[in-house]
Amino acid sequence: MKHIISALLLLAGITNGFSQTCCSGGIPLSNSIGITSAGKGVVQIGIQYDYNNLNTLNFEDTQLDDNSRLRVTHSVLINTDYAISDKLSIEGLFTWVNQRRKISQFGNQNLDITSGIGDAVLLLKYNFKNILAKNSSLNLGIGAKLPLGSSTEKNNQNITLNADLQPGSNAWDIIYWSLFSKIFNFRPTFNAFTRFIYRQTGTNNSYFGDSTYKFGNEFQSFIGISDQFFALNTKLFPGISFKYRKAQQDKTGGFDLENTGGNWVSLIPSFGIDITPNLIYSAKAEIPIYSNVVGTQLTPTYRITTGILLKITPKIKVINLKKIL
Repeated sequence: MKHIISALLLLAGITNGFSQTCCSGGIPLSNSIGITSAGKGVVQIGIQYDYNNLNTLNFEDTQLDDNSRLRVTHSVLINTDYAISDKLSIEGLFTWVNQRRKISQFGNQNLDITSGIGDAVLLLKYNFKNILAKNSSLNLGIGAKLPLGSSTEKNNQNITLNADLQPGSNAWDIIYWSLFSKIFNFRPTFNAFTRFIYRQTGTNNSYFGDSTYKFGNEFQSFIGISDQFFALNTKLFPGISFKYRKAQQDKTGGFDLENTGGNWVSLIPSFGIDITPNLIYSAKAEIPIYSNVVGTQLTPTYRITTGILLKITPKIKVINLKKIL
């Protein structure tokens, strides 16, 4: 009987909301890691607000004329990075999330809302300088996603919500990360980069009490350029990049879940400004230019991320040789 009830609840969630992969509608964990270390002993703290709007319904690569479903995610992201040495650093990402799903059909509206602390990421990074080319940097990292968030939130009918609406996943993931960047002689401030992230997801073994749920493994790649300019004695950091994301289908009870997984390509213009030498404000927009999903899914319409990054440098003690002598 317990299995039948769980199956009915799962089926109701699928037919009512078009299930989708976690990071299309959830917290942008993999998308938000990778602060560039700033030298031995430097601590960096970043606080970002991320707004993700999903109001585009796709069948495979075809956009449907249907705006009855709206999904919005508000996320607060706190990154911390500490450089143990000039090459080795450790980064943490901690999150809070508010997710809203609204379905409007036949004059009625159904609204589901969840809020709370989300999952976190710990990442260990190592920097290989000039290993592939002069004035280049290769960063490799490995880390884990920690299941800190709740995965058993319920709606106002006291029904446990689907996994993609939960603040947490109740599963440990392994994250592989790399960043290659190159500075060119013709303009020392011009930087070209490429970044790769692979998330090997774990399994929630208590989904709906006695079932299992596994978000699909995810691969992301970025390629882009950035530069620096001075205007009114202020340093500006414009940039642009392309992002490709591939997510495998989610699995529940060991079987592929329909209407999950797919491929996405996005354009990401970005902008930063020095408020002070140790405080940077940044903003970026993610604009989808191609999506090909499995089945029928809501896909991102646009995403905006903005925030600040604070650098705390260690104090250097000056030794007075005259006093010693």
